[in-house]
Amino acid sequence: MNWKTEWKKLAVIAVVFLAFFYLPVGNARFDNAIMESLYLAKWYAREHVLLCLIPAFFIAGAIAVFVSQGSVMKYLGAKANKFMAYGVASISGTILAVCSCTVLPLFAGIYKMGAGLGPACAFLYSGPAINVLAIVMTARILGVELGIARAIGAVLFSVIIGILMHLIFRKEEAAKAALQMAMPEEEVKRPLWQNALYFASMVGILVFANWGRPDAIEGLWASIYGAKWFVTSGFAVALGVMLVCWFEVAWWKVVLTALPAAGLAIAFPEQPLAAFAAGVIGLSAFTSTDKGEAGEWFASSWGFTKQIMPLLLIGVLVAGALLGRVGGEGLIPAEWVSTAVGGNSLLSNFFASFAGAFMYFATLTEVPILQGLINNGMGKGPALALLLAGPALSLPNMLVIRSVMGTKKTVVFVSLVIVMATISGIVFGIFFG
Repeated sequence: MNWKTEWKKLAVIAVVFLAFFYLPVGNARFDNAIMESLYLAKWYAREHVLLCLIPAFFIAGAIAVFVSQGSVMKYLGAKANKFMAYGVASISGTILAVCSCTVLPLFAGIYKMGAGLGPACAFLYSGPAINVLAIVMTARILGVELGIARAIGAVLFSVIIGILMHLIFRKEEAAKAALQMAMPEEEVKRPLWQNALYFASMVGILVFANWGRPDAIEGLWASIYGAKWFVTSGFAVALGVMLVCWFEVAWWKVVLTALPAAGLAIAFPEQPLAAFAAGVIGLSAFTSTDKGEAGEWFASSWGFTKQIMPLLLIGVLVAGALLGRVGGEGLIPAEWVSTAVGGNSLLSNFFASFAGAFMYFATLTEVPILQGLINNGMGKGPALALLLAGPALSLPNMLVIRSVMGTKKTVVFVSLVIVMATISGIVFGIFFG
């Protein structure tokens, strides 16, 4: 018997036993934290998995199957034109408007297809950070200065962080570039414009299905919100037509998928999620049984789902237990947070960046959270620091990033975001605090 190995196993068993033996069940704060964790997981499942993550998984799967590796490397690879690569990556959030978790399948897709570390990290940061609706809401509710600073900071952050990641790991990037140069040219199966329209339809579904309700009952944003499900349906119809015409999917499979979704939409117009779920189930059913490209698409999407979903669930549960939901409270008392982010000191800005990086913010929820913190004495510098670190990162997000690009790169990426957000907060607080 190898006692060295057995002692390690015994130590693990003992730690787990003691943890359960002294579990503070019955303590009000602990019990409330457990409930907050479950409430947050329930809310996340209802509000984000079906409408956000599932479309993102299908898009990521499509990137892996239908986008040639040569195309990814041409525009985002280690040898790509840097102005083009970072320009495309840094403004992606204005189109996607996704949260820190929804961007993960898309990031994993382009990174595994050969995107350079720098452009991939720029995309990873910009996807949730550069959100036009969030920036407009920030300016309207928290002030024009914060709105403008958030917009400028988010764009600059994505480029600077991407460049720094490339420079820090330049030896690995050089080796990747050498391998990419030696790869043969791939055969293109269909014209670029067909792939572009195919992806545009899925991005349209993702964006409009998640279009948030604006505060105003009139105006452009309100009009778009009122028509969001009609627009989403239009993109879904376009996707079905393209699958039949360009991807050789049998027309009757698409019709069988569309009929239940259309029927539920007509019968229960006030419950659009039912129709959306029916469409997702139908799409999954006929692609999973397809022997051609559609089957490869589903298999790739399912691979990303298996890799990412368990980690996201664990992260959401832990984040809920520590910090609670919006308006709730976990193991960490809310007054500690309010007290720690007052003024414009190095510590207050660092704490805002650090706490924001580990909290989970759904798209647009950071604004009301900050409004409450500012009313309780939060400084403007720490507010900007949280705005620049919070939406782009979260504990669930970090767990998945680590599974994609490793512990070392993840630690460096998270550290760069926190440090840069802290510095930005200090500078902003000096001039506008």
